[in-house]
Amino acid sequence: MRGGTIAVVGGSIAGCAVATAAARAGAGEVVVLERTRGRLQDRGVGLCIHDDRAAELGASGTLPRGIAAHPLERRRWVVRDDAHGAGGRVIWEQPFPFHSYHWGLLWQGLRESVPDGVVYRQGEAVTGVEETGDAGADVRLAGGSVERYDLVVGADGYRSVVRAALCPDSRPQYAGYVCWRGNFDAELLAGLGSVADSAPEAGTTVCFPGGSCVIYRIPGPKGPRVNWVLYAAPPRDGQLRLDDPTSFPPGGLTPGLAGHLAELLDREFPPYWGRALALTDPADTFVQPIYDMETARTAAGRLLLAGDAASVVRPHNTSGAAKALQDATALADGWRRCGSFEELLRGYEETRGAAGRELVALARRLGRAQVERTPAWAAMDGGEMAAWWRGQLGGAPGIGGRAMTP
Repeated sequence: MRGGTIAVVGGSIAGCAVATAAARAGAGEVVVLERTRGRLQDRGVGLCIHDDRAAELGASGTLPRGIAAHPLERRRWVVRDDAHGAGGRVIWEQPFPFHSYHWGLLWQGLRESVPDGVVYRQGEAVTGVEETGDAGADVRLAGGSVERYDLVVGADGYRSVVRAALCPDSRPQYAGYVCWRGNFDAELLAGLGSVADSAPEAGTTVCFPGGSCVIYRIPGPKGPRVNWVLYAAPPRDGQLRLDDPTSFPPGGLTPGLAGHLAELLDREFPPYWGRALALTDPADTFVQPIYDMETARTAAGRLLLAGDAASVVRPHNTSGAAKALQDATALADGWRRCGSFEELLRGYEETRGAAGRELVALARRLGRAQVERTPAWAAMDGGEMAAWWRGQLGGAPGIGGRAMTP
């Protein structure tokens, strides 16, 4: 296929990757419609990509070279045990072949890689999408204008306008618990002393009844940072809206929520890790309900979904960024291989639809085991933890997503 016009709704990680992939594969005109007017790179949240996925995506050109990343090698699971000191007791250690990224730096690298021929329009909110048969699809903008494209790609996240047109009955569902996130300057750890499992190449999971917290280093714009993601039951005082996947953004944490988090850290965490997370500035802390969603289809007619618009996966699987980049790779591969839009979308649905549903199912198993139905962590040894982990995987080779080719 050569030529054709594509609108990519959403200009973050998935949107930039899709726009670049389509343009390089031969699309005639690619337009990115991003509703945000501000700087997307200000989102200072960490994420990880499995080493094998990063190698695959780098070879395809979807993951640009030179983006700052921090290598991780192992993951240590710890429980509070005062007899073992401030760092708690290590109950299991497993390989963790991932590289961590700063969301903003990853987005910036992807944005800079978008070819000059792609039109990236910020401040363009899309209010609706409608197919027009063989002629393509219409995109309605907030200002009232309508633009027609041969193909519209929804890379607009969990509230996707494109998904609403393609799968109106597919909506994110609340998982029953929340996620607290934060990050802070890694140099601040020096004031806490040292513990055996605070090495830069080691990620740590703090385990407690009814939840868990993953802690790891990430690169930052001004030096290394410590990123953490804590899963637990929500506060019972109604401070959070649980009927919609919204959040208290960085800087918006209320005193009541901050107090709830402080009590949780003091009650459940080994003292060192509780003090570490308390180093986080409230401006870098936020909380959001956990949702997930699988769609009935990811492509049909002249509409296609990528990233979180196609499937919302609980973060336990550590696959979100890799999956978005794989979606972009699949679109480019199909564009080069197929002779029509119908063939392109049919092949995309067969491969990426199944991949998304598999990731959602695995993340649900991980969420049940690590938050909703936590085991008696402190009573388990390494062998029991390994068996428990295999039970969560349910035959999957691991977390972080699968290879695109066998």
